[in-house]
Amino acid sequence: MSLYGRDDIEWDQLVRAGTNFLIERARLGKVTTYTELNFTLERRTGYRPFDFERPAERAAMGHLLGLIVVRDHESDPAAPRLMLSALVHYLGANDAGSGFYELARQVGLLSLKASKAAKEEFWIGQIKALYDRYGAPRP
Repeated sequence: MSLYGRDDIEWDQLVRAGTNFLIERARLGKVTTYTELNFTLERRTGYRPFDFERPAERAAMGHLLGLIVVRDHESDPAAPRLMLSALVHYLGANDAGSGFYELARQVGLLSLKASKAAKEEFWIGQIKALYDRYGAPRP
């Protein structure tokens, strides 16, 4: 089935490449931007990059990050529920996007009524837990 102009094979390869890249970032104790993730996906898969000038393409990147989170959990359901997408933020920003918090609500990790402070605490907690899970170096 084609979604956002990409077929299932392409989505699967984008999920694998995206997951691997985000785990690499976690091992380094680093976050990334949508721009860097987009460039890396293009380079590693050979597929066309997401065009962030177009709303549908921004939605497609959000869909990809959601797939990464869901498939990561499915690969080890017994592991604590972490969101690799926590490592991705907007260029020049120091926060996750609204889609991150919406996905966290959808998968039951964040209250529907979470305050701004609770959201930030959740996001930071996710990043720290990802660094711990993947063995990021300690300062």
